[in-house]
Amino acid sequence: MGREPFYTLILRNVNARLQAQQKIRSLTVETEYLREEIKELQNFDEIVGQSEPVAGILRDIEEVAGTDATVLILGETGTGKELIARAIHRTSRRREKPLIKVNCAAMPASLIESELFGHEQGAFTGAIKKREGRFALADGGTIFLDEIGELPVDLQVKLLRVLQEGEFEPVGSSRTQKVDARVLAATNRDLKQATREGKFREDLYYRLNVFPIELPPLRDRGDDIALLAGNFAGRFAQRMGRSIESLSEDCIQRLKAYSWPGNVRELQNVIERAVITSRNGRLNLDRALPESAREIGAEAALSAETPKRVRTAKELEELERANLVAALEATGWRVAGETGAAQLLGMKPTTLSSRIKALGIERPR
Repeated sequence: MGREPFYTLILRNVNARLQAQQKIRSLTVETEYLREEIKELQNFDEIVGQSEPVAGILRDIEEVAGTDATVLILGETGTGKELIARAIHRTSRRREKPLIKVNCAAMPASLIESELFGHEQGAFTGAIKKREGRFALADGGTIFLDEIGELPVDLQVKLLRVLQEGEFEPVGSSRTQKVDARVLAATNRDLKQATREGKFREDLYYRLNVFPIELPPLRDRGDDIALLAGNFAGRFAQRMGRSIESLSEDCIQRLKAYSWPGNVRELQNVIERAVITSRNGRLNLDRALPESAREIGAEAALSAETPKRVRTAKELEELERANLVAALEATGWRVAGETGAAQLLGMKPTTLSSRIKALGIERPR
């Protein structure tokens, strides 16, 4: 008599395994993002300055950091908006969680929704696997939306929902996901004007503008220019293994005479070039400064021993105008691109275009 076959059916709850796999994917994405952030932190991550405008900003940071209020950081290109966002996060109760950065102007409109909110596998062509968005990565921490004025109008509605209700749906999913992330936003655009033009939602503007912090341009920070230049010079010299003398009065006068349309970022670039081309421990501003700034700086250096004359706002405007025209002429009136005036000036093309318009600069016919 033959034996009867027996079968064994093993039932397992796979939910725990699926949750573990999802956690591994999430941690992998977060690790990749934090590696990128560590690379960026090799740049100077410190607020330097003793001027009254900087003192006011530090007071604002101290007051708002301990809350969960949304902060809108305003200022020209290169004034250090990301630096302020990092300072707010570092002194907040969320400092043990990540600060996730998103540049709204750097991503194609077709991808930014997925970047912010994540997507499911197969949600669109190229979505070969599920991905967590930046808001999910910022859960419990802070998300910094840089260049918020460039966010497409259709996505402004979804961002408003996150700010008001703390929830969103990943692309290709009907599942509502909750998130607890503090939002810091920054822009160099006039958002009030953008709302009037229909380019930015008014309700989102007021939801972001809970606690505005306006950063002053470098030209309004007085002696901070010398402090920043000395700080940059010391750090670049250390990084390059060089010995650099302290800034001379001649250097300081030349730096302070320039209008710095690219602000702190432009100053940093100039000092790095000056250290690279330094000779015998002396900064080479003749090589580092833009040509128009060299002429203005030379005049300032010659009169350094004479009583200082306070320039009027009109005179400063004319200096800036002359500098922008010189950059445009040097680049054949090309604004953007690697050989454009914006690159030469160390500023964004959008900022240069707005300054050209504001100063009434026109190309000769």
